Amino acid sequence: MEKIPSPCISICQIDTVSQTCKGCFRTRQEIARWPAMDGAEQHQLLAELKQRRANQTGIVRRKTARQHSATQKARVQG
Repeated sequence: MEKIPSPCISICQIDTVSQTCKGCFRTRQEIARWPAMDGAEQHQLLAELKQRRANQTGIVRRKTARQHSATQKARVQG
């Protein structure tokens, strides 16, 4: 699996309560390890970050058009 770009969005502030970045929701250790992670580890962390973001903000990312289309196709076929 290929490596992917950093999830950094240039809002680099560590929250003192959660100890995660307010922009990307990674810990300092995760930020430091990112370049050394293989693609599978990066994808796994991204999934964890989505959940972490939802837990901390209450905002859940909507499905993309591609994901929505796949869900609709599965419903029609199933």
